[in-house]
This record gives sequence, C-alpha cells and structure tokens, in this order.
Amino acid sequence: MAISRGHRFPVEFDEAFPQGLVMVGEVSPDNEYQSREDRAAGRPARQRVDEITGKRQWKVTVTDPSEPNAKRASFEVTLLADVQPVPTTGEVLPGMRPVELEGLTAEPRVAGNGEFKYQSYVFRASGFKAVNTGGGRGKSQGGPAESAKAA
Repeated sequence: MAISRGHRFPVEFDEAFPQGLVMVGEVSPDNEYQSREDRAAGRPARQRVDEITGKRQWKVTVTDPSEPNAKRASFEVTLLADVQPVPTTGEVLPGMRPVELEGLTAEPRVAGNGEFKYQSYVFRASGFKAVNTGGGRGKSQGGPAESAKAA
C-alpha cells in the first residue's frame, strides 16, 4: 500500500519545533498571481483557497530558533481560516511575537536546486494554541497554518 503524494502527517508541535516559533510581521492574505493585464483592467486580486479544507489562505513569516542553518530558520506559513487569524500574544520585540500551533500536520517535500537538494516539509495547522501566561514560550489563538520548513 503506497502513501499518496501530498499526504499530511499529523505531528506534535513540540516535536517539530522544540523551541517554539516566532512570528515576524503581520498576517496577510495569500493572493493568487495577478498579471499586469489583470491589474491594468482593475480586476480584484483573488485569495487562494486550500483544495482539501476549502478554507481561505493567509500567510505569515515565522522563525524557528532551534534551526541550526540560518538560511532555513525563517520561512513562510500559510494559515487556513475563513477569517483572518489574529494572534493574541503580545510582541516581545517590535513586529515579533512567539506562537504555538495546534493540529499540526507535516507534508514532506524536496527543496533546493540541482545537486543541492534536501528534505523539507510543508506544515499546516488547525490554529494557534491559547496564550500560556506561565512564562517561557508564548502561545496565541487564530487559524490553521502551512509552511515550508527544512529538515
């Protein structure tokens, strides 16, 4: 029995990101490519929709402090939600806030160019975990996520 391409494996957040994640910037809509002709004609940008869940996609940049390779530490996460997710954690530095995802899944991918290929993952989640006021890594609440994270 073969596992189909694009299968999403469930994974615990602490296993994937032992030191948590830091969200950099704000959540924005993940829009489809819009050609010059479409922009000139005044056509509105269309937001992408996840083909499996049917939810709208939002994107945000995160950093994994446990990643030893600096070039792979920051990556984009796609949040899957009907409305724009708003994290409830406060900023620890301007534009930076710790987050933790729940319902996390990992989809294996091959990344890189030519002979410099490596194993990476696309992460998706059902939402952000509620804020933990007990110190340590912060947590927030919002919508699902996807990301290209290198192994």
